[in-house]
Parts: sequence; C-alpha cells; structure tokens
Amino acid sequence: MSSKTANPIMHSAAWRISLWATLAFAIGTLLVFAMLHRFVANDIQRRSDAWLTGEVAVLGDVAGRTPKDRLYGRVVGEVAELASREVPNKLRSNGNENDSVFFLQAGNDGTPRLWVGVGDGTPHLAAIRAYKVVSDLPYDLNVKGFKHPFRVASVRMEDGSHIYLGLSERDELRVLRNLRFRFLCLWLVIVLFGFAIVFYATRRMLNYVREITEAASRIGQSDLSSRVPTNKRNDEVGHLALTLNHMLDRIESSMHQLHTITESLAHDLRSPLTAIRGKLEIALSGDLKVEQSEPIVSAIDELDRLTEFLNTSLDVAEAKADALRLSLTEVDLEELLRVMIDLYEPCMSEKGLRMNLHSGGPVTVVADAALLHRVIANLLDNELKHLPAACTVSIRLAASEDSAILTVEDDGPGFSSEIGLQMFEQRVKGRDSKGRGLGLAFVEAVVRAHGGSVTASNPPQGGALLTINWPRAAGETVDAPHALTLVGDR
Repeated sequence: MSSKTANPIMHSAAWRISLWATLAFAIGTLLVFAMLHRFVANDIQRRSDAWLTGEVAVLGDVAGRTPKDRLYGRVVGEVAELASREVPNKLRSNGNENDSVFFLQAGNDGTPRLWVGVGDGTPHLAAIRAYKVVSDLPYDLNVKGFKHPFRVASVRMEDGSHIYLGLSERDELRVLRNLRFRFLCLWLVIVLFGFAIVFYATRRMLNYVREITEAASRIGQSDLSSRVPTNKRNDEVGHLALTLNHMLDRIESSMHQLHTITESLAHDLRSPLTAIRGKLEIALSGDLKVEQSEPIVSAIDELDRLTEFLNTSLDVAEAKADALRLSLTEVDLEELLRVMIDLYEPCMSEKGLRMNLHSGGPVTVVADAALLHRVIANLLDNELKHLPAACTVSIRLAASEDSAILTVEDDGPGFSSEIGLQMFEQRVKGRDSKGRGLGLAFVEAVVRAHGGSVTASNPPQGGALLTINWPRAAGETVDAPHALTLVGDR
C-alpha cells in the first residue's frame, strides 16, 4: 500500500505537466540568452576592434611624422601610454597602467624597435611572429604567460616596419562572465517561480478533476442518483462535469426504463405460468389414474423449468446491461460453501461423485447474498449434470488482500471444445448438453456485476477448471489451510 502513496506529489499529473512546461520554458530562455550573449559579445568585440583600428592608425601616423631621433621613442611611447588610458571599463591589476594594452613596433626583419607595456615584449613578439597574419583586420593573439588573449590590430609603416597595438580581452570576458552569472541567477529564480505558479494552477485544476473522478467512481449500479460536483467557471473542466451529469441523467433514466420493462415482462409472464401451474395442481389433486397424472406432473416440471429459465434470463440480461440491483452485505464465503456442499452431498453421493473442499478459514466477501448463493448453486448444478460417475470435484478457497479466489476443478471430460471462448455467452452450450446455456452466463454476469472476474479452461491433465476472483472486505486474514472431504458412494 505504501508503494502507491509514498510520494503522491511526485507521481501526480500536475507535477509532470509543471515539469515539462518548466523544462520547455527553461530551454527556450536558455536559447534566447545564448543568442543575446552572442550578440553582446559580437558588439563588444566590434567596439574593441573599432577602438583598436582607430588608435593603431593614429599611432602609425604619429610614428610616421615623428623624426627618427633621440626623442622618437619618448614621443611615440607617451602617445601609446595615453592611448592605453582611454580603454573604457579597464580593470587595473597591481596598479600597472599598461597591463591591458601593449604597443610594439617591430622592424622589417622582425627585431623590436619600440615597446610600451608590461615586461620586455619578447613573448608578445614571439606570439606575433608565430601567428601568420593574412589581413590587416584585428585578430586574437595568445601570449605565453598571460591568462587572457589579446585583440591585436597592426599597421605597416613606409619603412617596412610594423606597429602592433594589443588590447587584452580580460575586461570583455569579465563583462560577459558577469552577464552570464547574473542571467543564471535571474533565470533560476524565474524558472522556480514559474514552476511554482504552473504547479499551483495545474494542481488546483486537476484537484477538481480528481473530485469529479472520485465522485464518478462512487456512482455505482445502486447509486445512480448521485452526481459529480460542478462549479461556476465556464471552462473545459466545468463543461466536463456538466456533460457527465447529463450522461448520468440519461443512464439513470435508461436503467429505470429497463427495470420497469423487465419487471413488467416478468410479471406478465409469471402470472399466466403461475395460473397454469395452479390449475394443473388442482387437476392433479383429483382422482386420476397413474397414466393420467404423469403428463400433468411432467407439465408442472416443465413450467418450473420455464419459470427458472425466465428468471435467470432476466437476471443475466440486467447484469449484462450493468443494471442488476445489488443488496451488498458481508458474507462468509467459506460458511456458505459448506452449507451448499451439505445440501448437494446426497445428490452427489447418489451419482457416485466425490467433493473436496480446501479452505484456509473464514473469508468475508462483499456481495449480494442471494445472488452469491445462486452462483454457487449453478456451479454445483453444472458438476452434477455433466460429470459422469466416479469423478471428483475439488473446491479451493483462498484469499488475498483485496479479493477471494474460488476455484472449482474436476477430473471429468472438461468443457466442450465447440463452445471455446463463448462459454459465458447466453444460450451457448455443448452439443450433448441438456441445459439451456445460462448457468455459466449467469455466473459470469453476477461476478462481473460485483467487480470480480471469472475464467474457465481445460487443464493439460484433463478435466475442467473454473476460477472466480471476488472482491472481499479489507483486513481479512486467512489461517493455515485445512480440508473438508465429502465422499459419495462408489
């Protein structure tokens, strides 16, 4: 039982709907952020490239106009340092002004002429030489000893030298990293908040559906007057409740008409049959000879069988239509079986049949006592009618937590092969059977009306096997099995 209710929220439809909706929203927002992140990164890089291109052009112009004397390095170096201070949002480290920008002028032979930046510029020059520049567009350069790459722009001078201006991507990556962190925090809050809203709304709606389901499950064959709850909301769930109530109105009306028709039919047929039987009994009570009384006795027997056939046919028809009216009580199935076996024991013994009852103790079932009595009577009647002498009927009664299991097995010829799976249909019987084909149909209809099930088969070892699963009262236990054996004459 605990396995079904260990975590009802995690197994609810509201949880699954909220989870899938939140998952779809989360994936969608992540895709939007990925596109936004890409756009911001491209825009920052575009701005950096524009600054680099403009500054390297200015530095190239200053270097080209400045005389190549002792003041050349000082002038160009100061201009490069001024350019490094114009970097927006620069994050200083260790108080160095040039930790994010470097300026390098290299001769045509690759030797450094002028350097402004952190260190001596050797790793920067080595990285530039290793990188094959195919155009004057800015490019990414990884310098040994530096954690972050540089964005480098270059310009060629008239004397064949090159001027390189590099901007560290540290600040750009810091902005993008802060953007990702803040988005993920905000995304997590929104996703959790959205999940809570969707779960609350879905659970509230499905709770109403659950109320409708529980109310509909309580509406049985004997309580068709109940209705599912409705609300004032004009939505799909409200329309569902109204539709179910309209359907129940029609079902209740149909069941009432069916009961009226069957009762009228039974009354209209029973009355003349009863009158005929009464007249035959009056005629039989007169002074008649034996040869005159035998036809009357036979006619009375036929009327009794016809009346029984009529009653059973109507009960089967009502049960098949789920219109059988049940008066449910708690019945001790083991005690009822013992009473029925005691009742049938003389007839079984007279025919030379043997009956064994294997039971585990009292088993309480919820059933209509009269119909359950007739079910067992039909099963024993079938054995009595169809089994040859010297056969054995084994009846076993067991119980699980929620059902009683009644098994009737014999070692006779088994069920006729031509009826196959239709043995529970009305008026279906074997070629040599003298019955009317209503016994098993009645059993199956009554068991199904009580919420149980019945199966029949021919076991490989021979004979016939019929198993009934019948709902029972909860909380019953079964003791160790013991056996009651009824032995007929051999």
